Amino acid sequence: MSDQLTTINPATGETLKTYPVMSDADMNAAIAKCHEAYLDWRMQSLEERAKVIKAIGEELRKHVDDYAELMTKEVGKLYKDGKQEVELCAQICDYTAEHGPKELADEEREIQTGRKGIVSYSPIGIVYGIQPWNFPLYQAIRYSISNLMAGNGILLKHAESCTGSGLMLRDIYEAAGLPKNLFTVLLISHDQSDAVIEHELVRGVTLTGSDGAGRIVAEKAGKALKKTVLELGSNDAYLVLEDADVELAVKTCVQGRLFNNGETCVNAKRFIVTDKVYDAFTENFVKAMSDIKLGDPFDEDTQLGPIAREDLRDTLADQVKKSVEKGATISCGGEVPDRQGYYYPSTVLTDVTPGQPAYDDELFGPVASVIRAKDDEDAMRIANDSRYGLGGGIFSKNEDRAIELAQKHFDTGMVMINGYGIATPNMPFGGVKDSGYGREHGGYGMKEFVNTKAVFVY
Repeated sequence: MSDQLTTINPATGETLKTYPVMSDADMNAAIAKCHEAYLDWRMQSLEERAKVIKAIGEELRKHVDDYAELMTKEVGKLYKDGKQEVELCAQICDYTAEHGPKELADEEREIQTGRKGIVSYSPIGIVYGIQPWNFPLYQAIRYSISNLMAGNGILLKHAESCTGSGLMLRDIYEAAGLPKNLFTVLLISHDQSDAVIEHELVRGVTLTGSDGAGRIVAEKAGKALKKTVLELGSNDAYLVLEDADVELAVKTCVQGRLFNNGETCVNAKRFIVTDKVYDAFTENFVKAMSDIKLGDPFDEDTQLGPIAREDLRDTLADQVKKSVEKGATISCGGEVPDRQGYYYPSTVLTDVTPGQPAYDDELFGPVASVIRAKDDEDAMRIANDSRYGLGGGIFSKNEDRAIELAQKHFDTGMVMINGYGIATPNMPFGGVKDSGYGREHGGYGMKEFVNTKAVFVY
């Protein structure tokens, strides 16, 4: 086990900073302090909690430039995208502060054997979040704000590559008035993380990561009888149906594949195109992807920055290589550039079929898999032919039919129609199948880790 955590600038390969790993004693002491802070916080009214969360949103907006700069340095995120991420997180705070007191308010119900029943949503204690690097602020905000609103304490184990971003968020929370230690960042190893899951003061565990990591964490939490929420990987399919606006589809699919350097669980990844429009879509899509400017993530003109880590870039390149060996064709990109940093070009693979990584697995980077379908029905079948089920999209001029397909046939947690988006504070976020379970946003995340308590009054 390394005794330090290291952050590296993926655009240059240079070390940014090192942080000492906590000892087991320090880790356990931090958990105990978080629990002590929770015991006070849980007694605060919903309205008082909401005031602090509203103030957190205001504090985030004060630090938009600093936070965006740090995320760009730590994970290679385009600076302009980082600023948008901070604003989204501030909006999540605004939404939670406004709607949290109503979502978590007591409910009265008639009962046959007494005068009334009361349903209350009580906090359960400490919620432990294991979060990835691709959205250093948003991933931590998404689970922590809803659970702070619910009255819980929060532990964060952030990805090593964005350690500084986790610590900056802690400082912003406390500057906004959140009690010290209520949100605690643990600088720990994977082995220590297992001990946190088993810790008697930890009552819930949430992970955003790969389906492989999800299985491990769910098993460990299950043995300890801890509830989990898992937001895992995906291979989101975007359908271009026979009546699609091809120009809109091309423009949107480029955006959907390359957003956040292609390193997003809900990126558009598989493009399932009906035979009728296949040639027109593919020709224009390949051209648009070929024209993408790779470069310095701080440069306003850059459209695609580096992959967050060297090992991730190499894994992506290997997935492309293996797909080609099994019959896929590189229509553009597909070669690691000879330059400083962990870059990979915008790439389009065609002739993608089952058995290739480009068809079966998640390619976490700017690589698009184009798959030909016979017709609309075949396109829907191919879309659902995946072990994943987080998001997806449909391009069709018949909006009513697209909505029906989304509601009744698309086996995912989220569907975009004639557009692309990642998260909206007032809509649920989450998936099915190997993409995990549980929901965040839209009020749903506030009730994932609460004790829904029934009180009977006779």
